[in-house]
Amino acid sequence: MAAKGAALRKRLGPHVAPAGLYERHKALPFAGRVSCNVTRLEAGSWSEIVLDYEVGASGIADGAWLKATFKFYSDWALFQTSDPGAANYISAEYHAAPLVPGQSPATIQSLNVRFDQKGHERPFQKAVIVDVADGYLNAGDHIVIRLGDRRRGPGTRVQTFVEDQFRFRFYVDPLGTSRFVAVPGGVVIDIHAGAPARVLLNGPRFVQPAQSAPFRLSLQDQWGNACRDAGGAVRVRAYDEGEQLVYEHELPLPAVGWASVALTGLPATPGTLRIVADVPSLRDVRAAEVFLTVDATLPVARSLYADLHVHAHDTVGTNSPAYNAAYARDIGGIDVLGYTANDFQITDANWQLGVDTVEQFNEPGRFVVYPVQEWCGSSTAGGDHNVVFLGDERPGFPYNARGEHNRTLVWNEDMKGAAVELGRWPVDELWDAYVDDAAHHLVMPHVGGRRYIPDWHHPELERLVEIASTWGHFDWLYRDVIARGYQLGVAASGDEHRGRPGGGAPGVSVFGVHGGLTGVLSDSLDRRSVGEALRARRTWATTGEHSAALVRCGEFWQGDAFTQRGPATLDYRLLGRAGWEYVAAFDHNGLLVERNLHEELGYAERLIRVRWGGARIRDRYRWASWQGRIRIVNGTINNFGAAGFEHLEEAAWRTGATDIEFRSDTYGDADSIEIDVSNLARARIVIEGTIDGFVKVGDPLQGNPFAHAPTFHWEISGAELLASGTARHELGGTELFLAVERLTDQPLPADLTGSFDVAAQNASFGFRPVYVFGRQRDDSKVWTSAQFITFDS
Repeated sequence: MAAKGAALRKRLGPHVAPAGLYERHKALPFAGRVSCNVTRLEAGSWSEIVLDYEVGASGIADGAWLKATFKFYSDWALFQTSDPGAANYISAEYHAAPLVPGQSPATIQSLNVRFDQKGHERPFQKAVIVDVADGYLNAGDHIVIRLGDRRRGPGTRVQTFVEDQFRFRFYVDPLGTSRFVAVPGGVVIDIHAGAPARVLLNGPRFVQPAQSAPFRLSLQDQWGNACRDAGGAVRVRAYDEGEQLVYEHELPLPAVGWASVALTGLPATPGTLRIVADVPSLRDVRAAEVFLTVDATLPVARSLYADLHVHAHDTVGTNSPAYNAAYARDIGGIDVLGYTANDFQITDANWQLGVDTVEQFNEPGRFVVYPVQEWCGSSTAGGDHNVVFLGDERPGFPYNARGEHNRTLVWNEDMKGAAVELGRWPVDELWDAYVDDAAHHLVMPHVGGRRYIPDWHHPELERLVEIASTWGHFDWLYRDVIARGYQLGVAASGDEHRGRPGGGAPGVSVFGVHGGLTGVLSDSLDRRSVGEALRARRTWATTGEHSAALVRCGEFWQGDAFTQRGPATLDYRLLGRAGWEYVAAFDHNGLLVERNLHEELGYAERLIRVRWGGARIRDRYRWASWQGRIRIVNGTINNFGAAGFEHLEEAAWRTGATDIEFRSDTYGDADSIEIDVSNLARARIVIEGTIDGFVKVGDPLQGNPFAHAPTFHWEISGAELLASGTARHELGGTELFLAVERLTDQPLPADLTGSFDVAAQNASFGFRPVYVFGRQRDDSKVWTSAQFITFDS
């Protein structure tokens, strides 16, 4: 470089230029470079991240920008710029490089830093933005960004889920034109799991006698990540209905890789097993407890669980397709997976790699894997629909046999041009792509981000609708499609973006509840059989648990459409773990029958519960952020405990003799606090607080009050509650509510059966749809696919 500079100066002849600056410019990347103080972090830990950007040969013009971006679906704590002493404070500082002889210093006066959750292009949408104010920067100068500046504050909370190559991408606007160029390299950090905190045990909820019951046992950290390289052993014990020990075994955990092992050989004699798994050498690790029902009257050999909506890092997910498939099988303990790609974003090459992974992991009898196109039409065009390719032949995506692409459109950071290349739009054209072979396709509308609008429906292609995912619980959607007379069954999925498919643990922010699961009644575990069961609507939906919900009318099971002479009697069975507290049946008009198990088993004299839930809106950023206080006036709080809280940043605490305060987010789910209160008959219960929502731009410390219910205040007397058993206060939004309820002190059933009669009356559309819903004490839920009964008069 020195020789090149000398030769240039010789050719130029007499001229004036700073000595050595030409060589400095040529030694620097034009767009600069960036370094970081860390390369490895524990998920959910607290740290200070120092990002050091060295200005490239371009310099930075007055009024230009610099962005440090990361993927939108990271749940890294939101950054703030208003309180240097508080958590997650970010700062940006300028440091001048040494000047060479004859070089003038830069004129930059200040840097202004802000955080915007949609400050760049998908998938790297979250952006720390530094604005250059009143002056320019020289090549070689430095901008140092501190995420979680610890010079006065406690640092920043790292994202809560594992990612093998978490990346900060930098973009610079060198000329002040607001047109950005990528800084080469970026920053890559390995985010790994923490220490074991609990045992996870996943497998079938029921089997027929003499059938195998394969379980997967794993260790998780406090955020629900799979631990690695643990070694040691786990102990498994199983008890029969008389609490006699019938199985005990120690299973060694791998010294390298996931702390996960298969559990087989459990007794398969009729009855119910209570299975407990713990780590005797680690007393602080919470044990797992699940139930296995063995019953010859069950409709299939065993319950199967599917997650048909799982993203990898080739679109907006985390980690590779192979990582996600292995996780679903070995940690999630599920039976069926749908590798899913956003159709506008997936490249041809990445789709082929994903399909190759699907074929690699598909193993009939053990694990079934389907490729899935997520058709990403906006709500005005029908909303998101997933296309599950059920057959063994090559999917008709991204191109059909005529070479036409079946995407919504091509619109991603890898596209060659800037113009939109339109494909199948609106949803009518998606149907047209696959209607000629409907039997080998399952089109499944869902909520997610660009939510499905039920103004569209294709009865032959669309057989299931997704009503729960890690985005939230969407009971309102199933009620809507049933009221319209659509013969749709239920599904629930992860819509997993965090690399934890198969009912994965919640994170913070956008994906705030467990990923859902679809229970499947299939005669065998292969693509054809499972595909037929899905299209026949032989399903139930769970909010991530390996629960089961069965409903039948004579020889007909959930999902069936049949003719009935005279009134129908429907029998149901719910199999869970935490204890069923509520069950109800619905038709097109709404509630048919309901049971309150707390009331049936007898209310306790002192036990009450305050419950809150719902969502602000039905669309993408739906969650409600609650901060509140429960005040018990003229009563004594003997004890309290939270239920339904999803992670460590949701909490409840005592503040004095009369008050309990709480903080949580709800996404259509509900959280609660159970309280033991003396003198309830003369007490008064006061509940008050605020509801905030998504903060796109600006200071998250200031919140974003929900316009329709920014505050809430409700009072009820203990005498009123004792008389009514339950009371509910509606707050608007999407089923936002407060409730105060009496509880039983008796054990709630993990196996609940019942029946109800349905009058022989058809709806205006010619049949009567009926489905069953159940809720456990921890707010986990199940829905059965409806039965579609045509009453023959």
